[in-house]
This record gives sequence, structure tokens and C-alpha cells, in this order.
Amino acid sequence: MKPLKSVNPFPLFSEIQKADSAQQLCDERIACQNQLIEMSKNVELREWIASINQMHDLIGQRAAAICEQNMEEAGFGRPPARYAFVAFGSSGRQEATLWSDQDNGLIIGDELEEGQLPYFREFGARLADALELVGYPKCSGKVMCSEPLWSKPLHQWKVQISEWCSDQQWEPVRNFIIASDLRHIAGSRELSESWLQHFRSSVEQYPNIGHAVLRNTVKHKATLNVMGRIVTERFGEHAGGFDVKYGAYIPLVNSIRTMALQRGIIESSTLKRIEKVILLEGGNLLLESVQEAFWTAQRLRNDTPYEIVDGLITSSGYIPQEQLKDKTMQYELRDTLGIVRRIHRSLQREHRFAERRSL
Repeated sequence: MKPLKSVNPFPLFSEIQKADSAQQLCDERIACQNQLIEMSKNVELREWIASINQMHDLIGQRAAAICEQNMEEAGFGRPPARYAFVAFGSSGRQEATLWSDQDNGLIIGDELEEGQLPYFREFGARLADALELVGYPKCSGKVMCSEPLWSKPLHQWKVQISEWCSDQQWEPVRNFIIASDLRHIAGSRELSESWLQHFRSSVEQYPNIGHAVLRNTVKHKATLNVMGRIVTERFGEHAGGFDVKYGAYIPLVNSIRTMALQRGIIESSTLKRIEKVILLEGGNLLLESVQEAFWTAQRLRNDTPYEIVDGLITSSGYIPQEQLKDKTMQYELRDTLGIVRRIHRSLQREHRFAERRSL
């Protein structure tokens, strides 16, 4: 992707807001997706990723509106309380690819009366189904608005966040980490802001949560062997290939998130997190290298081979063995993984020091 002249996709994106069914929304997504593929040849990577995530946001907003309309037509009436449809995962960080799956949830207003929750259970299930039809596979980890753990009234969310912070076992901390990527998509922004305010205050109230997140983060499979060579898949359909998402991108995202939370920085964007950490640290060359490695990982992730299935783009996220034979690719990936290893070792040292200090 070359830093050439920008192409504005907004006229095409505006058609998303006119869709009146999930199928029409899918058709508009395909049209936008094809436009974005063409754009990739002419725009800077950062702008291209921003355009992809703008498309995802508009689709999420429209899908929620369509589901509201369908619920009313089916006899469920209008929403009995305010709600916020929010994103987690790569969409929450505004780093989603053209083939990202669902990671989302609902925050429901506390004005909800007893007996009205079933409306939002149905709404969440329909919204997850609609997004799947539009081209967003359901999350294998069940982080979706159709799941009670990720769809609840605001006061229950606040209790849940506090419990995750105070428990600090592996699973609660994992859920806390997922929740830290929350970003508002549709509905009541006031609910999302109230959620975020409680999240910030919880991080301040439970300062040890930073160490708990660190503990979860340092568990990472090596991607370079002792000789400095890239560790590829040994078996299966991707044998000889390299998983960019889990081998390079996610380790960087996790490391940067951990560093941000340890410093009380509450941002959903990885880029904003690292920029704020760099500002606090001042002149940290490793952090500046991590920032460069992050963008390389983003580019490699979005450049993995893809295919079109029923009009929608899909990718395994692997760099195939044939592509890894390219010397330039090898050097670039090895340099990036070297940074991944350096930041990971830095966090491991920090973790060991914290463990000894707690004895």
C-alpha cells in the first residue's frame, strides 16, 4: 500500500444508511468492500484501515436500527429503555480487517423495568443473527450482544466490572481485558460514557489489576526460535505458513494494552494507547520501535491472501509458505517479531519483579 492520493469512499458509504433489511445491508457491504479493495492501491495504510472501520461502524449502526424496526413489526414494540450497542475486540480498537468477526455487547439503561429484559434478549439475538448475515461471523468466544455476560443493564455492568477487578483470577482478568477495548457504536452514548467512567474509576480503585493483566499478557508462544528464525505452523492446512494475527499483531496489542492500563491510560485504540505511553515515558526507543512494529503487523495482517465467498471477503490470516520465501518479507517479519520478543521479555522481567515483591 503506497502513500498516494486519497480516495473518498463516503458517497458509497452513505448507501449503507439507506438499507432497510439485513440482506440489503449485506449487498451494500459487498459494494463498499469492493471499493475498499480498490482503494488499497491508492491510499496510506492508516487512512485505509480508518475507512474499513468507518464502514463497520456504519453497518453496526444501521443493523441496530433495522433490528429495532423488525422488533416493532414483530409485535415486540419499541425499546422499553435506552441501550448502547458497543464494540470490543479489533472493532473496539478501530483495527478491524475486511473479514473480522463479531465482538460486541449491549449496555441497557437502568430505567428498564422488571419483566422488560426479554425484549433485549430477543433484540441481542436478532442483532447477532443480522450481523452474521451481513458478513460478520459469530465470535467463537461468544463475546456478543446475544450473550447475557456481554448484554446487561448498566448497574449490573458496573457490578461485573468491579468483580472482575477484585477477583483477578485468569478468567475474570481475561474478561476485563476484553472489556477494556469497548467503544460506542450506536444508541445512547450517555450509557457508554457512564460505563467508561466506571471502568476508569475501577482501574484507579484496584491498582493491582495492572499486575493481573500483566500476568495474563506474559503467556505468549514464541514466534522466533533460538536461532532467530521464524517459527511457522508445523501441521495442518497452514503448515509452513505464519499466523500474522496471533503471531505478531495480537502480542503487540496485548503488550501495549497492558502498559497503558498499568499507567491508568483508558483508551480503546492501540495507536492512542502507545502514543500516550510514549508521552509519559519520553524518548523510549523500544516503545518507538513497538509503534513501528505495530504498523508493520497491521499491514502484513491486511495483506494476507484472501478469497471471496458469496461476495464476501474471507482470509485465514496466514502468510503462506511460498510468500515467506521472499527475502524482503522474511527480513521485515523477522524484524517485527524481534520487537515482539523484546517487548515481551521486558514485560516478563517486570512480571518476575512484581512476583518477587509480592512474596
